[in-house]
Amino acid sequence: MNHLILLFSLFLAPAFADKESQKTNQNFSSNNASHKRLKRDWIWNQMHIKEEIDTPLPHHVGKITSSVRNNNAKYIIEGEYANTIFKVEETSGDVYAFERLDREKKAEYELTALIIDRRNNQSLEPPSKFIIKVYDINDNVPVFVQKVFNGSVPEMSPVGTSVTKVTAVDADDPTVTGHATVTYQVIKGDEYFTVDDSGVISTTRADLDRENQSTYEIIVKAKDAPGSSGDSSTATVIITLTDINDNFPVFKHPSFHFKVPENISVGGEVGRVKVEDVDEPQHRNTKYSFVRGDYRDTFEIVANPFTNEGIIRPKKPLDFEKVAEYRFDIEATDPTVDLRYFKSGGSRSISTVTIEVTDVDEPPVFTKLPYEFKVRENDPEIRTLGSVWAHDPDAAKRKIRFIRRRASPNGDYIRVSDTGIIQLPKPLDREFSSSYNITVAAQEILEDGHLSDRESHAQVHVIVTDENDNAPELVYPEEPRVCENAAPGKVIIRISATDKDEISPRGFFKYSLATEDSNFSLVENYDNTANITVKYGQFNRELAKIHYLPVIISDNGDPELSSTNTLVISVCKCNEKGNFTFCEERAEQVGVSIQALVAIFICIFTIIAFFAVITLLILLRKRHKKDLSGLGRNVAEIHEQLVTYDEEGGGEMDTTSYDVSVLNSVRKNGIKLEAVPSPYAQVQKPPGNITSGAGEMEMMIEVKKDEADNDRDLLPYDTLHIYGYEGAESTAESLSSLESGSSDSDIDYDFLNDWGPRFKMLAELYGSEPSEDFVY
Repeated sequence: MNHLILLFSLFLAPAFADKESQKTNQNFSSNNASHKRLKRDWIWNQMHIKEEIDTPLPHHVGKITSSVRNNNAKYIIEGEYANTIFKVEETSGDVYAFERLDREKKAEYELTALIIDRRNNQSLEPPSKFIIKVYDINDNVPVFVQKVFNGSVPEMSPVGTSVTKVTAVDADDPTVTGHATVTYQVIKGDEYFTVDDSGVISTTRADLDRENQSTYEIIVKAKDAPGSSGDSSTATVIITLTDINDNFPVFKHPSFHFKVPENISVGGEVGRVKVEDVDEPQHRNTKYSFVRGDYRDTFEIVANPFTNEGIIRPKKPLDFEKVAEYRFDIEATDPTVDLRYFKSGGSRSISTVTIEVTDVDEPPVFTKLPYEFKVRENDPEIRTLGSVWAHDPDAAKRKIRFIRRRASPNGDYIRVSDTGIIQLPKPLDREFSSSYNITVAAQEILEDGHLSDRESHAQVHVIVTDENDNAPELVYPEEPRVCENAAPGKVIIRISATDKDEISPRGFFKYSLATEDSNFSLVENYDNTANITVKYGQFNRELAKIHYLPVIISDNGDPELSSTNTLVISVCKCNEKGNFTFCEERAEQVGVSIQALVAIFICIFTIIAFFAVITLLILLRKRHKKDLSGLGRNVAEIHEQLVTYDEEGGGEMDTTSYDVSVLNSVRKNGIKLEAVPSPYAQVQKPPGNITSGAGEMEMMIEVKKDEADNDRDLLPYDTLHIYGYEGAESTAESLSSLESGSSDSDIDYDFLNDWGPRFKMLAELYGSEPSEDFVY
């Protein structure tokens, strides 16, 4: 068939020659005007070739022919695929394809035909374009655009409900009948779903239940050439059934039992009942209701939106002594269930609930809440307002003790006795506070006399009624001033009053001047205000720059009270327009309260007392130092030098270590030393007066040595030395300086005082008068 079409096109080529070529050939002429004009044209048309020809290459496509009659004519073709895929026989013009063509890759090729003179390559005719079309054959299988498709449909949907659409594409020429026509078929799952020729998948059953099976996986086949058994491809379609609310909730248990203490708060959780709803969470809208049973008004059941559980809560307080157990039936329903898909035959979901109330030690219960009392202010006769009362709700019926917990305002204004009597320790002042509030706690008295740790509270509100016990007071917004040349009747200031007492709606204040002997007058406004005006005019600043005007204000209370208030009015200089130009500054009164003065005096007295104590301590210290300096070396220091000196002696240099004049004075003057405790033992002085002479000193030294030797508690003191004498048996007599203080030398040793602190001791020894006694 294709060959016949090709031959037919070749025979009709002269009739369908290219118009552009005709025009060119008509205008073509030789250079010689005497020659006859010849008509030449291309003799060819479009060429066609089938794709995927299975015969050996090359494949003949067609033939290009020109009307030029020249033995040296040569055919050539140009273009993208010229001389590669397509080639032309240069003498005959036959065109061949040297590759098997695929229409799905390229459906047509555009080439250019030329005829030239092979001798000089000159064109014998203008070039012309032609197209080679590739004919399609049904050589491609329909291919799905994706391997897996997804779709969804509500459960229990009617037959024919659309689910999703699949698409397969055939690469063959759609203009050729049957080449690109795709048909679909469900080859797995066709008992639930079907597919039409457009690829739309729909349901074939109306009883698809998500609770039985939520997903389906079907396989769809796509093929072309209807009625033939050609090649095909397949794709998987996963279909999900979406949930609808078509199931009622069902209790998990036929009965529920809860225990709850009687003191559970209203709205507290007693327990939870659980149901099972096979629908998805967004379609679980369980509602709980009471079916039968007493005391259904005592509880409520609220559904938890997240868990779908029923939460049981008390609507009013529970009392074990009144009702110890509650029993009722509840039902679980879902009002949003779609009744079109409701599965008939299901039983109602009803469960029995039992609530057991347990006894607890409850706090006392007040019989009346809140308590309110009224009392007149400043009434000294009223001491008792009333009482509060509470009882033990338990079977023990214990006694109650009342205690005041909080008060507003804070203070000992209202008291509560142990038995609940509300008392006033002193009259109340409404101007301090118009109401007083206290919190009274009630506690049970246990068998052992102690108070229970559980208590209840009641609010006691005391309202203080007003008595007219405060006089009105003057109020004015600014300091009154008047021009010295003010005209009579000039309003100086508008005054008003305030009263700490309650003012009735018909209450008013009366204003008057304490004296009429002034240049001021008072005019009532009858709106609880009054105007102070100029009476005569023309004030004299030389006589008085400030005027003090007493104003009497009275109320209409019972009894009527009044007060005298002083207005301080300044007389000022003014300009022609009446504007103030100069006013004296008033001396501001600075006052200090009595409490502040007392505090200041206490501080001053404390400071004076502190400095007095410090001064006394300094004087005592100075006196003590003076006494110590007058004594010189005390006895304890002398005694330590006497008994603890542990050096072998250094002759004259020893005088810098201790005061040897003390020993001298003892030996010469016979002064008795007082006994002073040493660091090791109590040292006793030998009895009797000590006179000068070697025998007495030796005896004293021996006594000291014996005491040291016989005292078991005393540490060894082998190096004890007394330098009072060098020894009576010495032929050289004494080499010590102990007796130099009693020398008859006429040398004046006062110059030692100028040698500094290192010679202070010598200056004291040798610079003193011989008759000077050392006092210990």
